[in-house]
Amino acid sequence: QVQLVESGGGLVQEGDSLTLTCDSKHSISLADAMGWYRQAPGKQRELVILMTRNGKTTYADSVKGRFTISEEPAEGTQALHMNNLRPEDTGVYYCYVTKHGYDYWGQGTQVTVSS
Repeated sequence: QVQLVESGGGLVQEGDSLTLTCDSKHSISLADAMGWYRQAPGKQRELVILMTRNGKTTYADSVKGRFTISEEPAEGTQALHMNNLRPEDTGVYYCYVTKHGYDYWGQGTQVTVSS
């Protein structure tokens, strides 16, 4: 069973940086892929960034050059590093892992960017 717990969300100003952390309790080892999605008010959940086990990383066009993902295998965590935040980045951010054909989601953490 994979459990994902996000942390690090909050209210920031346009242009600020923020890092979200996803703690998987060491259950993301051997994951096929991991990443982050977000859902803005009134919109569908969308991919932000996804990193596969073979190292391929996919970015939403809107975050290229601003967001990166990192993994800390020893700690069983992954992180989303967000720079130069914009009001349109506002939303609930979800940690995501796919492993052995199953998809796992965290409970979400709110990020609000004020202009």
